[in-house]
Formats: sequence, C-alpha cells, structure tokens
Amino acid sequence: MKTNWQDRLRYRFDNYMARGTGALICGLGLASLGLIVVAATVVSLVGISPEDGARIGFSEAAWLSLMRTLDAGTMGGDTGWRFRIAMFIVTLGGIFIISTLIGVLTSAIEGRMSELRKGRSRVIERNHTIILGWSSQVYTLLSELAIANENQRDACVVVMADRDKVEMEDDIRAALPRNSKLRIVCRSGNPIDPNDLSLVSLETARSILVVAGESGQPDSETIKTLLAITNSPTRRAEPYHIVAEIREARNLEPVSMIGGSEVEPVLAGDLIARIIAQTCLQSGLSVVYTELLNFEGDEIYFKEEPSLIGKTFHDALFAYPKSAVMGLASSNGSVKLNPPMDTPISAGDQVIAVSADDDTVVPGRDGQPAVQASRIANRASLPLKPINTLVLGWNCRALRIIGELDHYVAPGSEIMLLADRKWDETEKTEFGGGLQNERLHFRSADTTDRRALDDVHPENFDHVIVLAYSDSLDGQAADARTIMTLLHLRDIANHSGRNIPIVSEMLDLRNRNLAEVTQADDFIVSDHLVSLLMAQISETKALNQVFADLFDADGSEIYLKPAGEYVEPGQAVNFYTLLEAAARRGEVALGYRLKKFAHDSKQSYGVVINPLKSEEVTFSEEDRIVVLAEN
Repeated sequence: MKTNWQDRLRYRFDNYMARGTGALICGLGLASLGLIVVAATVVSLVGISPEDGARIGFSEAAWLSLMRTLDAGTMGGDTGWRFRIAMFIVTLGGIFIISTLIGVLTSAIEGRMSELRKGRSRVIERNHTIILGWSSQVYTLLSELAIANENQRDACVVVMADRDKVEMEDDIRAALPRNSKLRIVCRSGNPIDPNDLSLVSLETARSILVVAGESGQPDSETIKTLLAITNSPTRRAEPYHIVAEIREARNLEPVSMIGGSEVEPVLAGDLIARIIAQTCLQSGLSVVYTELLNFEGDEIYFKEEPSLIGKTFHDALFAYPKSAVMGLASSNGSVKLNPPMDTPISAGDQVIAVSADDDTVVPGRDGQPAVQASRIANRASLPLKPINTLVLGWNCRALRIIGELDHYVAPGSEIMLLADRKWDETEKTEFGGGLQNERLHFRSADTTDRRALDDVHPENFDHVIVLAYSDSLDGQAADARTIMTLLHLRDIANHSGRNIPIVSEMLDLRNRNLAEVTQADDFIVSDHLVSLLMAQISETKALNQVFADLFDADGSEIYLKPAGEYVEPGQAVNFYTLLEAAARRGEVALGYRLKKFAHDSKQSYGVVINPLKSEEVTFSEEDRIVVLAEN
C-alpha cells in the first residue's frame, strides 16, 4: 500500500500526540512561539502600526502579540485597521492555543487525580506497619493498632489489597473512630506481585501483617505473598518482622521454609478451636483472653529488672504492686510461663508481666500489705468427672474443637455433634477414631428447628457449643442462624428450669450485642480474636511464644477455679494473699471473676485481670480465681 507525505505527517503527528501531556504542552508552546514570531515579523517588516502611532520594532511587536495571545480582551483598544486585522488573527490563534492548553492541563490534572485515587503512587514512610490483604479482620487490626500507637508521634499504617483505594478508605473511615490519631494510607495492588509491593515501602517498615483473604485458598495467597516479600530483589539486609495468618496446620512447614525466623505464623483455626474448647469447660475464659489480647486495659510486657537478679520467680510475683507477673524470658530467648517457684532469676532474664503499660512494670517499695495466711484455704481440687457435651452447627473447626476437648475431659465423656449435613459411615469412623476420652455421636438436623433441638434435650447436657456455619454462609447469615439457635436454647432452659452452659461462636463483633439477649455464657468472635492476637505480635515479636504456650494443651494454661479452693469465702482478702495461695499450689494468680457481674458488659462480665494487690475483695463460693496452672 502506497503512502504519501500527508499519511507520513499524520502518522508522526499521532505518535507525537501519544507521548502524553508533556509533549502536548511543549507542542502548544512551540505553536504559540511560532505564531508570535510570525506576527511580530510581519508587523515590524511591513510597518503595520496603530493609527497615529510610530513604527513598531520586532521586540515590541512580539510583546503585543504575546499579550493578545494570552488575553483576547487586550485588542479592544487597538486602532488602525491594518493593525487590528493583524492582531485579530493573532488573537484567534491565541484563543485556539490557550483553549487547547487549558483542556490539556485539565485532562492531565484529572488523569493524575484519577491515578492518585487508584492508589498507585509509592508510599514514603519509615517505621510504619503494613497490612497486606483484605478481610473483615482489617478493621479490628486498625482499631487495635490505633490504641497501641496512641503515644507514638505520627504513627502510620499502610494497607494494600487488591481492591479500589477509595472503597477501602470509605470502609475504614466508617469503621474507625473519628478521633483516631493513626494515619492510614491505602494502596491498591496485589500483594503477591513484587512490583506492587514496592509501593508500600517494605524496606523501612517496622512490621508486616499478612491477612488471610476471603478466597477459596487463603493459605496459598499468604504463601505467595511471603515469597514475594522475602525474595524481593530490593529487600533489606536486616530481617523483616512478619505476622502471617495461616488457616491449615499442614501449611506451617512451607511457611517456615520460606520465612524462617522472619515470619511469626498465627494458626487461626487451631487457635479458635482451643479457645472454644477451653471456654466451653470454663465460663468466662473468653473474656479473660479478650482482656489479655486487646490494647485497651492491660497487656503483656517484657521487662528486665536488675534488682531481681539472684532472687526467685516466687519473689518476682510479689515485687510488682501494679503488675501481674506470669513467667520469665531467659537471656537466650526462651519463654516459660509459670516456671517452678524456686526458679532463679539471672542477669539478662526478663519478667513477663500483665500491666497497664510498659512504664508501670516497676517494683514496689518495702511496706506492702502482708499476706493474710490465716485466710488461705487448703481445699483440694475436685477430681474430673465424665461430662456430656452438645455441639450444634458445623464448620471446619468442629473436629479440632472436639479433639481439643478430648485433652481436658475425663475418660467416659460423651459428645453429640448435631448439624445440618449428612454423615456417612466413613466420616463417622474417621472423626471419632482418634478420641481417647470421649465417645462421639452424630445426628443430622437443622439446628434452628425447635423440634430437632427438643429431641436431643439440651438441658440434659453439661455444656453446649453453638458453632457458626461459616463454611457455607456469609458472616451475617451464619450469625443469624446462630442467634436463632441461641434463642431456642434460652427458651428451652426457661421451660426446663435448668441452666444450660452455652458457648457460642460469632463471626461479626457487632452481632454479639444482639446475641447477648440470649444470655449465653460466652461468645467467641473468632476473627476478632485472631486480629487481636496478630496486632499484639506485630507490636512485640516475642509474644508469639507466650501465646503459643498459653493456648497449648501442654504446659501451663489459664483456668478459672473456684475461689473456695484458695481463700475462705465471705472474708475480705487482698490479692497478695491470693498470690500466695496459688503459689503454694504451683500456680500463678492473675485475677478473678465475680459471678454477680457475669452478664454485665460494663463490668467486663465480672472479670478483673491484674487487680491492685493491696485492694481487698470478698469472694463467694460461685466466684472464680484466674490462674496459670498445668492442670
């Protein structure tokens, strides 16, 4: 196909125009300059001048042309028809050029604003926290990080997810308090893409949180993200501090191979299963965990105290009037909760304590109130008896919960699993085959059907667990089914005249307030607790060891034991007395729970962690002492 000079000129013009805003502005500038030079040359050479005016030189003609190019109204005072015609032509050219220039600039600004709204510019921050991925947990993470960084100047969190930047900002603005000082910067990008990761300034970040997404394979996305972070060609020399949410235990090994000591994995499914199982047997435990995990109130801190060197762990328990010591971190980095009371404290060791802030972990002076030894009880714990547990509902955590319960219950215990699904014989054999202390029974029924619930007689069970159908329903629909089941259980309890201890799993924290009308004993908001844990570990890396030990069936865990096993009911005692009573049993007292406030949210459901040790409290037989113990 033949081309002529017009085609080639048009093609070159198209290519020039495609270069962008800068090329367009340069082109218009050259066109303006050409117009002014031509007009000035014609006016000066031909001798065109205003009527009754002197001959105009080139520079003066160029200036007059420039003024008329920029402002069409300038020619209003011109005289002489030849001069008017010349300036009119210049003004028309100027109108065209300036109008085009304004259009180009407007389009460029709009384009730049659009790019900024897409969140594709690079973040320039230092010592910031990065959240990669998106789920409902992001709101809790941001809320907790805002509280944790209240005393930090210009604290910043960068959120990057494969979502629209403006939508993320609107959702976050609606969820977070308006008075939050935390700066939140959102960027749109795929966390598994190294080019997108370069936008969030990984090299200068203090910590990185990888949130499991809402796709069908969240662990795969998390592993890809970790690979993108740790193998980035621009990665920094010093190790990253990464907290990654993992759903399946089998994926812990590849995560460890990828990140090594840089990654602190949080196994969400096992964590929630353990908390539900432990809370099922001990009403109020979920509140204790929430108090320890959130940044409101008291948190866990590490503190080295030279004055304790050469003393024992027992001495450390009584050394802090405003902090509750729960363990020791040795100089080699190992963590031990509730070590033997005679464990010596060496140089470099740190106490692990629950306190309002790190600057309140301070030893007290001499003159603390004495232990009221005469009020310490010497009652032995009652032996475990077989129990019957009813599990209503189904999700991927159900079997883990049943497996965790098997660690805590006495041999001969029974458990019934009732859910809206069919069970085949292979599943029954597989699910129940590994249990040591329990015998598992299966039943298929709609857990929101009152007749189905009446048939199993929930009032005859020692404990009831209501699970969310999170595998098959979205959060709101699953919580709606849970609330309907709880309402039926409450009515059954009222008609039978018997108390039914109920632990319920919720997905949305806002629905907990709606469900409290059912007066269930405990509500486990699964994603909320995982977010609290991740936020804590992002601020203090060593806390992952503490929580791993705390939630493990081996070693010491948190128990709520009858107050009558420690002190005489009906007599006022200070917390030093409770500390000593627990220490004699090889346990650490962390707080207490008063039964009379069990359903009062304003009183933290009766739970008090790290009370002032000098304050006296009178306990009843129904009250509980919160302790760290091995069994």
